[in-house]
Amino acid sequence: MPTKVIAVANQKGGVGKTTTAVNLAACLAAVGKRVLLLDLDPQANATSGLGLEKTEGASAYRILLGEGSLLDKIKPTAFERLEVVPSEVDLCAADLELARLDNHLLRVAGALKPVRDSGRFEVVLIDCPPSLGVLTLNAFAASDGLLVPLQCEYYALEGISMMNRILGQLRETGVNPRLDIFGVVMTMFDGRTKLSNEVVGEVRNLLGARVFETVIPRSTRLAEAPSFGKPIIHYDKYSSGSAAYELLAQEVLQRLETAQ
Repeated sequence: MPTKVIAVANQKGGVGKTTTAVNLAACLAAVGKRVLLLDLDPQANATSGLGLEKTEGASAYRILLGEGSLLDKIKPTAFERLEVVPSEVDLCAADLELARLDNHLLRVAGALKPVRDSGRFEVVLIDCPPSLGVLTLNAFAASDGLLVPLQCEYYALEGISMMNRILGQLRETGVNPRLDIFGVVMTMFDGRTKLSNEVVGEVRNLLGARVFETVIPRSTRLAEAPSFGKPIIHYDKYSSGSAAYELLAQEVLQRLETAQ
């Protein structure tokens, strides 16, 4: 299949965005897909969550300014078929720098073109910053779809309406005419609480089939795994979090196959 690029995004922090990017990437790689995780979040949590050090000059920053090739920034991880373009603090400056450049919303798309053309990867996941700044909009412009993690809490839906508005603008202006929400995944689900169940029901009523069947539980093991530099399936394969992300990966694959 041609390389599919999916941005994992929510402008709200603390919703399980990076956890989803890292663990979905690892689960897709574990079932045989060649996966690249592009860490565009200056906090670099996806980078450390895969066991890599934050190294000066290792990120996509210079490439986005037009210097060099993204292919040269790809690093292997300890996990088969999973590679990463790390992040680091210098990406903090990217929003300001990119805004001054020509075609400033198409910099990530341009950087990813040789990656797509190389055929090395079947899936590229982009871990976006928790904002709707220039870097995130660049990721949207470069993607075939957005995967939105939503925390099971009352304000979960507020972010979706703003994101939908921005998607509409990117489509209408021709920046990315094919852009749409690929799927919504409910995170930090606690089946013991009425609130979690109500929020999931409300989101399903509003967004229908866009919402994945799989919900990601609130889990201590999931929260611990990044500090060991491991995705959950390599940290505690038999945990509830591991089972959930393995199921989510299967749903993602089904959607990718039907979307071809």
